[in-house]
Amino acid sequence: MQLIKRKDIPVLRNSGVESEQLLFPESSPDAMSTVTRVTVPSGVTSPRHAHYASEQVWIVLSGQGTLLLEGESEAAIHEGDVVRFAPGDVHGVFNVSNTPFVYLSVTTPPQNFRSAYAKQWR
Repeated sequence: MQLIKRKDIPVLRNSGVESEQLLFPESSPDAMSTVTRVTVPSGVTSPRHAHYASEQVWIVLSGQGTLLLEGESEAAIHEGDVVRFAPGDVHGVFNVSNTPFVYLSVTTPPQNFRSAYAKQWR
């Protein structure tokens, strides 16, 4: 059993996007997934990217957004929606609402996202 206290949860930031690392390799090296709560402020974009070695599932907790997919493809996503990205699927999101777009992300196998958040986003 492992209990991770709120005060011990790292928060990664880039271009206004905040990613709370609820469970990730640094805090739980033997975990089988990475779990993050991501908050995208109104009008902010988390740019298109892909995870080639992991699948990722998003559960939208609040807000609405536009999924940014391969090429110029887009799809609407709303509170309560669930989306699964297979390894290599291009994805990102633009928050189209006036409130924060918040989703829970589960990535398997686990990834440490520190380096992704350390890079300059376009």
